[in-house]
Amino acid sequence: MAPKTVLEELIDLLTLERIEADLFRGQSQDLGWGQVFGGQVIGQALSAATQTVPADRHVHSLHSYFLRPGDAARPVVYEVDRIRDGKSFATRRVVGVQGGRPIFNLQASFQSDEPGFEHADAMPQGVRGPDGLVTELELWRRHANKIPPHFRSRALAERPIDVIPVDPVDAFAPEKKSPDHAIWLRAAGALPDNPALHRFLLAYCSDFSFMTTAMRPHGVTWVDPTMQVASIDHIMWFHRPFRLDEGLLHVMHSPSASGSRGLVLGSVFAQDGALVASTAQEGLVRRRSGSGQGS
Repeated sequence: MAPKTVLEELIDLLTLERIEADLFRGQSQDLGWGQVFGGQVIGQALSAATQTVPADRHVHSLHSYFLRPGDAARPVVYEVDRIRDGKSFATRRVVGVQGGRPIFNLQASFQSDEPGFEHADAMPQGVRGPDGLVTELELWRRHANKIPPHFRSRALAERPIDVIPVDPVDAFAPEKKSPDHAIWLRAAGALPDNPALHRFLLAYCSDFSFMTTAMRPHGVTWVDPTMQVASIDHIMWFHRPFRLDEGLLHVMHSPSASGSRGLVLGSVFAQDGALVASTAQEGLVRRRSGSGQGS
C-alpha cells in the first residue's frame, strides 16, 4: 500500500474518532512550534459538530475562542452539546479538551438549503491569480539557513494546502506595508466530492496569515523572537458552495490594532469571483516583556 499523502493525512486528521454519540477524539499535528495549530481545532471542532446534525443541514456560521495553548503531542477530545434543533436551523456548542481542561470553544449554526434574496461583494479587481506566484513554502526554502533549527524541518516540509501570497513580506527583513493582505489557498491534490469536507478544510486553512495582516503596517513578523502573537477568537460565515482544490482567494484587511490586539476581517472568493465565505479574527500582537524594544 502506498504511503498516504500529506493531504490524505490532513483529511484523516479532520475525520475524528467517535467515542460516544457526542464525544470525539482528534489527533494533533505539530507544525513546528509544539503547540496545536489554531486551524486544526477549528476544523476538527466543526467536523465534530457536523457529525451530530442531519445531513441536509450545512454550517453557515461559526464563532470560536482559543482559551489555552494546546499540546501538539497529545490528542484533543471534543464534547458536542446539541443546543437546539429547529425546523430550519440547528445549533451546536463544541468544547475542545486536553488534560481535563478546555482549550477551545466553538458555537456553530447549521441551516437547511433555502432560496432567498441574493447579493454579494465582488472580488477585488487587479489581484494576481495564483499561477506565476511563489508559494509560501518556496519562500521559506529560499531562507532555509535563517530558520531556527528546531522549526526548520517542519517549515520546509511538504504541505497539504498551498498558501500563495500575492504580496509577500520577507519574514526575516520585513518592510512596513499597508494593512491589507491576500493569499491564494489551494489543496495540494484532488479532493472528494464532499461539500462538508471542503468546509472543514477551509476552516483549517482560514487561520493562515490572519494575524500577520495586522502586523504588516508595523514592519514586524511572528518570526521575530521579541514578538508574542496568538489568536484570541475566530469567526466564519459560509455563503456559497466552493471547492478548495480549485483555489480560493482570501482577501484580508486589518482595520485596527490597539491594546496589544489586532483585528482582521476577510473575504474568501472562488476563482470565478463568487464570494463564498467571510472571516474575522482578533489576536494578541505585542512585544514580549523585557525585550527592550518599542513598536
